[in-house]
Amino acid sequence: MSGPSFSAGAKAELCRAPLQRECCASAEAYGALLFANSFSARELRFITASPDFAQRLPRLWRRAFGFGFDEERSGARSVLSLRAPEKIRAVFERFGYAPEEVLSHHINLGVLEEGHCRAAFFRGAFLAGGSVTEPEKRCRLELVTDHRSVCFEARALLLDMGLSPRDTLRAGHYVLYFKQSEAIEDFFTAIGAPGAAMEVMNAKITKEMRSAVNRKVNCDSANADKIVSAAQGQLEHIRALERTQGLENLPPPLREVALLRIANPEASLSDLAQLSDPPLSKSAVNHRMRKLMAYEVTPPPKGEA
Repeated sequence: MSGPSFSAGAKAELCRAPLQRECCASAEAYGALLFANSFSARELRFITASPDFAQRLPRLWRRAFGFGFDEERSGARSVLSLRAPEKIRAVFERFGYAPEEVLSHHINLGVLEEGHCRAAFFRGAFLAGGSVTEPEKRCRLELVTDHRSVCFEARALLLDMGLSPRDTLRAGHYVLYFKQSEAIEDFFTAIGAPGAAMEVMNAKITKEMRSAVNRKVNCDSANADKIVSAAQGQLEHIRALERTQGLENLPPPLREVALLRIANPEASLSDLAQLSDPPLSKSAVNHRMRKLMAYEVTPPPKGEA
């Protein structure tokens, strides 16, 4: 069996954050509501596959509002809902809404004046409506909401925090997303998941190292192919000279390099330089080989074999 996904692990880490300040608990609940499955005057409902978030929500609710959910159902996907009118009104009033008037939600910035409250708000947003792909693959983090204004106002808040998400509309849902691993690292660090941020960073480093190794292997392979191809051309020319003129008629330095090439058909010029007696520089061997390759292959005089 495979282990939990990276997204589930990130949410588990976030759910370990202590619920100390009431203002931050309220801000986290606010972010969760605006990215929840339902936030209306009739019902507040969360559906989550994260057992950690399902356990945190009731504690978060009691810390923020002093009461719990009307219904909690657990399973592969937990469902937590609130339908009591007086409780829904208390939640709406906490965030400056009037249930009978609100048609579309906006973010009440008065609830998020402090930096720690904004971090808590986006922690709740990610827990309720967020996901992130495995960092070993092409990394992408998303926050999904049903509210158009919330999407654009949340984007403005993230920009104020030094983050630059993109936005898109998908199947009627508004999506804020990050594609760059550095931005995802910064987002996780900001909302209280440094472990997840470190995993993204390590995955990026691993991918960069693999890419560098692959580039080097490919480069080395290409260079080896070039060396073999050049050596083959040199060997064919030397054999042709041997058949037509005879290598003994070459000047001694060129005869030496020709014999070295015959004896070492796939060696590089650097290798031939080391095999020379005495050893030569690569440039000296290259110079001799170029002069050797410039020798014109002439057929033997008529009557000679």
